[in-house]
Amino acid sequence: MALSNSHIALTCALATLSSPALAQDDQAPPQDLAEVEVNPASSVEDGAVRSLKTTVEAADHSTSVISDDMSPNPHGNGWSFKPIGRLQFDAGHIDVPTSTGRNHGFGAGTRRARLGASGDIPGGFDYKIEFDFTAGEATVFDANLSYAVGDVEILVGQFNTFQGLEELTSSLHTSFIERAAFTDVLPFERRVGVGAVYQSGDVLLQAGIFTDNMIDLPNKNRSVDARAVFMPKLGDAQLHLGGSVHYNRLEDGATLHYRQRPGVHFSSDRFIDTGALAADGELGLGLEAAVISGPFHVSAETFWQTVDMTTAPNDPTFFGGSIEAGYFLTKGDRRGYKNGTFDRVLPANPVGEGGIGSVQVNVRYDRLDMNDAGIIGGIQDGYAASIVWKPTDYTMLLANYGHLEYTDAAFPAAGGDRQYNVDTFAVRAQIDF
Repeated sequence: MALSNSHIALTCALATLSSPALAQDDQAPPQDLAEVEVNPASSVEDGAVRSLKTTVEAADHSTSVISDDMSPNPHGNGWSFKPIGRLQFDAGHIDVPTSTGRNHGFGAGTRRARLGASGDIPGGFDYKIEFDFTAGEATVFDANLSYAVGDVEILVGQFNTFQGLEELTSSLHTSFIERAAFTDVLPFERRVGVGAVYQSGDVLLQAGIFTDNMIDLPNKNRSVDARAVFMPKLGDAQLHLGGSVHYNRLEDGATLHYRQRPGVHFSSDRFIDTGALAADGELGLGLEAAVISGPFHVSAETFWQTVDMTTAPNDPTFFGGSIEAGYFLTKGDRRGYKNGTFDRVLPANPVGEGGIGSVQVNVRYDRLDMNDAGIIGGIQDGYAASIVWKPTDYTMLLANYGHLEYTDAAFPAAGGDRQYNVDTFAVRAQIDF
């Protein structure tokens, strides 16, 4: 970000000075410099002194664009800049029946590599822009402006549509390598649109009108999403109850394709696969619930997706859902929660401050049923366990085991058998800022 003219002039003026006494004050705030009395007998040249005094007086009436901690500066001139980013690297092993002909064994890859910035701009607006570099080239992930009036916030640009609890929880704060299967198989994604968020007390309401993801535009797809959450505190416990609705109207000739990997992203095989479905639209309904009490948490979600088929006599309704529970083994730690989603875990005793960080164990059951109305996309029952170690607020190591049981899998095994199991083990190293 460009510096103001007063900052540049101040730097030049200081560079011309030769007095050691003045040089010692070059780290002082502008208002302190303005109060320095210059001795006429000083060896500093009069021209340099006048330049310094003039520049400091100008700087005294300006304000830094960026605060010392790189966070938005409420006393600034309306601009602020905060760099944001994350890096997640996964590696592991997948065990698949050999007769399916699918890849198995060791796998590894960068799961997410993002870099961006957020902050304020004049007029009371907030901005966020973030790029993803995972595929080897920069693609726009988030790009939006927001404006808050009282309890209402308006968003314009590309951002996540208003789906369920786990989908809206940042990938930095999930308790497993991947989210529940239904959040991946269904078209939950960031889209370009306009949204409104109302939050007051224990109530959160979100709604928006969207087109499509920026990378898929232009097209005539459009969608409407809405979500409502009730999130009261019951003593020390945080309660979360919510529901969401999603309607997507597709342009003429469009198709939908639902498919899913086996719980790890370094596998390119999709054992759940409906094939391309000629459709006019889709309607989704979701329910979500969670409780955080001390070191313990439990959460559950369900989602039903009905496809408005173009020519088929019946419209299929697909189902996905999950339930998970977790517990911190380290004293004083609990799962974070903020604004209707799970939030960052802040270890009570981080590494570097006399502790070992936080250690959390989790278990999950995950179901995906993509068979209905003559569509055979497969059924997946997943059982997973994980252990999450956070040495500090912004670092994490995670290990994840998954056992997946398939019915009507996309790839046949020996003798045409489509009912078999797949096992996965994966680890993740993560850092963000």
